Amino acid sequence: MNVNNINIEHNIYQNDENKETPQVNEIRAMLRSIGDGEINISAYDTAWVALVKKMDGDHGPQFPSSINWIIQNQLSDGSWGDEAFFLVHDRMINTLACVIALKSWNIHKDKWEKGLSFIRENLWRLEDNELDDWMLGGFEITFPQLLDMAIDLGLNVPCDDPALQAIFAKRDLKLARFPKDLLHDEPTTLLFSIEGMKGLDWKRLLKLQCPDGSIMSCLAPTAYALMKTGDKKCLEFLDGVINKFKGGVPCIYPVDLYEHLWVVDRLMRLGISRYFTSEITECLEYVFRHWSDKGLCFTRDNSVSDIDDTAMGFRLLRLHGYHVSPCVFKHFEKDGEFYCFAGEANQSVTAMYSLYRASQVAFPDEDDLQWSETYSREFLVDRRAANNLKDKWLIPKDLPGEIGYALDLPWRASLPRIETRMYLEQYGGSGDVWIAKVLYRMFLISNDLLLEAAKADFGSFQRLCRLELHGLQEWCNRKNLAVSSKSVLQAYFLAAASIFEPNRATERLGWARTAVLADAVSSHLRRSTSVDSTRESFIAELSGHRCNNTQRGAKDATESSLLHALHEHISLLAFDDASASNLCQTWRQWLMAWTSQDCEGNAALLIVRTVEMCSGRHPCLEEPDLSRLEHLTSSICRKLGKYSPQQDGESILEDSSHQVDLEMKDLAQCVLQSDGGGTVSQVARQTFLHVVKSFYYVDHCSPETIDSHISMVLFQDVI
Repeated sequence: MNVNNINIEHNIYQNDENKETPQVNEIRAMLRSIGDGEINISAYDTAWVALVKKMDGDHGPQFPSSINWIIQNQLSDGSWGDEAFFLVHDRMINTLACVIALKSWNIHKDKWEKGLSFIRENLWRLEDNELDDWMLGGFEITFPQLLDMAIDLGLNVPCDDPALQAIFAKRDLKLARFPKDLLHDEPTTLLFSIEGMKGLDWKRLLKLQCPDGSIMSCLAPTAYALMKTGDKKCLEFLDGVINKFKGGVPCIYPVDLYEHLWVVDRLMRLGISRYFTSEITECLEYVFRHWSDKGLCFTRDNSVSDIDDTAMGFRLLRLHGYHVSPCVFKHFEKDGEFYCFAGEANQSVTAMYSLYRASQVAFPDEDDLQWSETYSREFLVDRRAANNLKDKWLIPKDLPGEIGYALDLPWRASLPRIETRMYLEQYGGSGDVWIAKVLYRMFLISNDLLLEAAKADFGSFQRLCRLELHGLQEWCNRKNLAVSSKSVLQAYFLAAASIFEPNRATERLGWARTAVLADAVSSHLRRSTSVDSTRESFIAELSGHRCNNTQRGAKDATESSLLHALHEHISLLAFDDASASNLCQTWRQWLMAWTSQDCEGNAALLIVRTVEMCSGRHPCLEEPDLSRLEHLTSSICRKLGKYSPQQDGESILEDSSHQVDLEMKDLAQCVLQSDGGGTVSQVARQTFLHVVKSFYYVDHCSPETIDSHISMVLFQDVI
């Protein structure tokens, strides 16, 4: 008999919850058409493209459709830039570039005059030092160049304004840090802003051109290079992008690797990745094809890798079974510190956040990850303490919330449904904004449809949980199990937060009931005046091949109720005589190994074996991998169970925490890198990790924190 058959109403409800929604189908269609990245148009870069004169020597623009885009996209206040999020640097650089483009061709005087008025009226805002955390990349290089171009065109721009003088000083300081030879000899982030530089050796610079013809996959530098050199490859690159975007161009393109990585991350954290397994596999296969020992960049044709994309790629690839080496992070370390790009003036919060998340998915003997985890964690802890968690590359809805969750609940203690419930509050959907040389948006990664689908999915999960929990509580009451309602609630919560898919109700309820029964039997044994005799009575009762009838002559009513509940539990979960026998044997082994001081490790194994048997996977007990997984599970949970929780993160004593850390890394490797050998399926391996992480979670968190998570995950509706 299957647990789902206990209640016909529950079975119907679950089947209804398994139906895919139109939102899921629409997201799947978007993922299947994923290409070089969905990104918005940049007025600044479009203006640079619009400045390119005809390559055949005739008067007029080479790309008139770019002029048309500028004309059609001026905002009501006279500016150009991101309409929904006002950042003065973004509006100023976009607007000045468009003013210059229109003035250069002597068209639409009304528009460029209105744009110039906006610049004069808002120039003072550039003095706001609080905006330094969201400073546009290369602004101190590119904006002064635009001012020089404006003056050459006879535009009245107050260049003696104090705000501009400060920008000029920053430009001089930045350029002094980088020798000109470095700019010309190897690809660096300075190439992102070469349109703001003079005295360049273009013959040398074109040797650093990307295979697709671009300069660092950036449109403005490529347009500038085309102006100066007439290079055919630059022209072909710009033609292709302009045709795709119908006149306007984005600030960077393509953004294929970035989009492939970040959309997978969003789907996983939003808890809806199970609907898109084949699409996610295709995304990660694409990323892995471009993985190198130097890491990843945001796009396939760019040779300047960064720690942000590398860390995200490392984490996702490793979680999905790909072999990637942590030695890659050595390329981003200098003098004991990690950086995103070589020579950057200030570190990125989100890059260190990505590094911290990646470093936790560690295997044994990976000392490089140990240091990167320590460094990135200390960096984030210090920034949080200083209330300074603004990032220089991303403006999300709740970055402090995301980082706070990662710091307070490390990967080995984070349960899937807790992470999703928190992220549903933190994810900004279409409101998230990225920062490069201008503000930009990634439409697939930051998408309201993803949020709507995730909220609907989580709401369905909560409704199913409440129904299952009610049934579990009624069952406990009917069987007169001496277990507190709080213990029943926590047992179900741990199961549901780990195995949450609607079609896995049998495993979820098998986990929860097993935990409740183990708790009840343990309490009974502890109260017994003759533990050995009572235990032998239970073992004898479970010695037959079939466990249909309660043995007569049980010593008391409590023991009789427990035995009856055990028989019913096994009968409900078993598919046949063999599985019933295996479940009986599993309980006998647990009872034989039980001691009042040391039962957690064996309880973890009892849960794992029950989940696997009631799922129908029937693991081979002689399989070497299974033996290793069981040994690690028992050992870790036994060590965790020896100590009572105190406050978050402080329950493991120092002399044992190191051994737990080593064994957790060993378990992660056994689960995540199976190499397809043996008979233990990946789903079964994940069961071991789920159960161990649930024990680690209970040990790591205070009772108050657990109560808060239970309330949020099971009972608080997602708005």
